[in-house]
Amino acid sequence: MNLEVSVEAGKEVRIDSYLSDALDISRSKVQKLIKEGLVLVSGKKVSSSYIVKNGDHILVDDDLDYSISVMPEDILLDIVYEDDDLLVINKASGMVVHPAPGHYSGTLVNALLYRFQISGGEKYRPGIVHRLDKDTSGVMLVAKNEKMHEALSNMIAKKEVERHYLAIVDGVIKHDTGTIDAPIGRDPNNRQKMAVTDVHGKEAVTHFRVLETFTNHSLVECVLETGRTHQIRVHMAYIGHPVSNDPMYGRGKSTEFGQMLHSKSIRFVHPKTKKEMFFEVEPPKEFLNTLESLKKV
Repeated sequence: MNLEVSVEAGKEVRIDSYLSDALDISRSKVQKLIKEGLVLVSGKKVSSSYIVKNGDHILVDDDLDYSISVMPEDILLDIVYEDDDLLVINKASGMVVHPAPGHYSGTLVNALLYRFQISGGEKYRPGIVHRLDKDTSGVMLVAKNEKMHEALSNMIAKKEVERHYLAIVDGVIKHDTGTIDAPIGRDPNNRQKMAVTDVHGKEAVTHFRVLETFTNHSLVECVLETGRTHQIRVHMAYIGHPVSNDPMYGRGKSTEFGQMLHSKSIRFVHPKTKKEMFFEVEPPKEFLNTLESLKKV
């Protein structure tokens, strides 16, 4: 998106404040874009404290179309838990969590806005404190209000939310447990993908445990220490055991169902009640059917 700055004479406006108002998104979102080098002023990177000037040309390299509003839609949701402040959802495989290019409707956010009064977070991601990939199923947290959104986001940043995943991966893993500590960033050769890279890569740590092995596959439980985009998919592919049926990082063609990755459980202390909360959901039938077929080989 290209913007030409126009501000009142004599008025000093920081670029993060200017873009937050111009694009109707949170200041923290703008600051993140600037930090990642996705905001250029006359072709140059700037800091969040840069004071915009009349005639500045700002390029925002973000995929969202800020002219589109997110509309409530009557979409079936599997609610595992609900109180006045938060929700735990069992997300179906195939459902996009929040609007993105090509997916401005039919998302979890559209469904949430239809059923609940959701506030807090960014314009296109109200209530969303962490995400699951489109074809990843299972439990995820949603905040209902600004205070809870901030509390849960801080807990996730401090690694105080424990998330366990189940994955069927290609190949037989020879050891029982392992830790993958490798930075993840945008694939320099394909912006649609992530990759293990030292170029603008961020810390990413995945712990895994082998639960069962088959002729050419393994069932593993993964625990995330960090929450990078596509983290488990990238890390497992990096060690030569991509998630089965993964259309982006896997081997060969995938079926319509997508990757065999399921958010099994989540554990956290409720920010308001201070009680420990634990939720676990069974994988979808396609995942279980795949497991059964592997046992017969």
